[in-house]
Amino acid sequence: MASGAIGWSETDGIAPEEYRRATEVTYLGYVHGTMAALKRMKPRDRGTIVQVGSALAYRSIPLQSPYCGAKAAIRAFTDSLRCELLHDRSHVRLTVVHLPAVNTPQFDWALARMPGKPRPVAPVYQPELAARAIVWAVGAGRREVLLGPATVLAIWANKFAPGLLDRYLARTNYQAQQRSRPASPAAPANLFQTVRGAHRTRGSFDDEAREGSLQWTLSRHRRWLAAGAVALGLAALALSRPGRAGGRVRPTR
Repeated sequence: MASGAIGWSETDGIAPEEYRRATEVTYLGYVHGTMAALKRMKPRDRGTIVQVGSALAYRSIPLQSPYCGAKAAIRAFTDSLRCELLHDRSHVRLTVVHLPAVNTPQFDWALARMPGKPRPVAPVYQPELAARAIVWAVGAGRREVLLGPATVLAIWANKFAPGLLDRYLARTNYQAQQRSRPASPAAPANLFQTVRGAHRTRGSFDDEAREGSLQWTLSRHRRWLAAGAVALGLAALALSRPGRAGGRVRPTR
């Protein structure tokens, strides 16, 4: 979640000015940053813009309507810009890295109105993995990069069974986003101002956060895996043909 964002409150418990602030920071922050990059990249006709997205850009969850709405808007904005760049035959590239839950300090200082302290929905990953995926995306040339099996599952499940997913999230994701420790009404929040203190890269979930992802490893090497699968398939086909070693030979009369 971007600095200044709100999270973990039911929709009707969020004030209009809080929605405005969350949208200005989370959505318009991307818009203004992208426009600043384009001013320099388009005249040079080169460069790559990497938008940091989220699984929530495709599949919203309860208690995070401002954030989910802003992330979906970022995806729509990016798709529109991509079409414009293609129309102009621009060599400026545009990609999006959609992240899973990441162990950052946002869960300690974002505004929340729940009984329990906020937490990410498991599985959780370390921010260094997200950083490596973002750096890799600069030269990968992909339209989108999905990090983590939960991100892939959420996006595809929403394509084929959105109603079922609505009911599942309604039943599970209130508790999945809260710790057992009660939230403090006096806890500092960074919606309208920064939180003083020692800022850091990692959050409070080192004990469960994962350093790597098998899905991410396979995704990076999917071309080699596809080539290997094709080669194995051709080899199996060749071996199964009559007259080949290991295949069935038709007897002659």
